[in-house]
Amino acid sequence: MTTTDADAGAAEARLTIAHPAGLHLRPAALFVQTAGRFSSEIRARNLSRDNSPDVNAKSILGIMQVAVSQGDQLLVRALVVDAAAAIAALSALVDGNFGEGAS
Repeated sequence: MTTTDADAGAAEARLTIAHPAGLHLRPAALFVQTAGRFSSEIRARNLSRDNSPDVNAKSILGIMQVAVSQGDQLLVRALVVDAAAAIAALSALVDGNFGEGAS
């Protein structure tokens, strides 16, 4: 589910990770690389873990810190300039299973 508040320059999505490795190694690197293409501040939090921190989605260390496994739901928020485009790109990456076809 994606929500956008164009007036506030904010967008967010709840993404379910289907990749068997979750956000580890190559999928995490692709996620960070995609987030890094945008000017917006992008934050991520693993909604499937009660104690998940809110981390910088452009940081590989941050993404690894939220420990996203297959089936976990990730909340991704982007703020300012290109927030909607950033969320759309990250959603497409996750929906496309990181370019690896169906899981």
